[in-house]
Amino acid sequence: MNRSWTISKERARDLYRKLSTVRQFEEKVDELFREGKIFGTVHTSIGQEAIPVGVAEALRENDLVIATHRGHGHCLMRGADVRSMMAELLGKATGLCKGKGGSMHIVDVKKGMLGAMGIVGAGMPIATGVGVALKMQKTGKVCVCFFGDNASNGGPFHESLNVSALWKLPVVFVCENNLYGLSVSVKKTSAVSDIAVRAKAYGIPGIIVDGMDVLAVHEAAQEAVQKARDGGGPSLLECKTYRFLGHSRGDPAYGPYRTKEELESWKKRDPLLVLIQRSGLSAKDTEEIDKEVDEVIRAAARYAEESPPPELRSALEDIYA
Repeated sequence: MNRSWTISKERARDLYRKLSTVRQFEEKVDELFREGKIFGTVHTSIGQEAIPVGVAEALRENDLVIATHRGHGHCLMRGADVRSMMAELLGKATGLCKGKGGSMHIVDVKKGMLGAMGIVGAGMPIATGVGVALKMQKTGKVCVCFFGDNASNGGPFHESLNVSALWKLPVVFVCENNLYGLSVSVKKTSAVSDIAVRAKAYGIPGIIVDGMDVLAVHEAAQEAVQKARDGGGPSLLECKTYRFLGHSRGDPAYGPYRTKEELESWKKRDPLLVLIQRSGLSAKDTEEIDKEVDEVIRAAARYAEESPPPELRSALEDIYA
């Protein structure tokens, strides 16, 4: 996937705005978490923004997505309301899940965001089931399932790819390979250097993508999504990327398991910088967009902080028993 791209300035600005939205949302979330305003834990995707943005560009409004515990960007790119998302992370009644889901279980079914999964690899069997339903319904919809590199070592990965390939389900599996499963290098957990090669065992395409380049991700995703939509079955996309912050709470950006030099080398491939280089956007363009996005994110944070917490009686609502 190394074709040259020529995109209009309007298109470049739109993509940059989306990348900036995910980036600034995550930065604000990290800030609020450190201030003690977000409880539990959060997993930011700073550095990985090109993947949710690039894949979302290949989807239709009624397509479906299942995300990981690092799923804020996926939810935003399905069109979820920024204010309601921020309120959910702060556990407020105005949140997408009325403050009950939080960061790792954020859902917006109306927007096609079927949920973030707190359990590693848990989304793949669910996506396979969704794929079965979509095929039976003959809707023409596609389900995209995101997961991390370490999830590809578990049974759900192999079972899901096998069934999806066997039944030619309209599912696209997207591995966000940020090189580390928490603090363990993928080199120490995987017998293969490229996770995409595992697709061969199931007779489906396995594509390696530059996960720092939104245009490259979009191109690969567009092809895989169209294949699935046309009845050609699943594909496995491995997007090579890197998270710029730690895995989660209290985990440093670099330290015992990552070097500062490695981090800095990846920052030179920042998804926002890569798009600027490929599209020729000017400093004026990006500054203007960043300022607009900043205002939106700040307003969302204010809305979330000012929103009321859930009432105690709501604990017995929205449950099955």
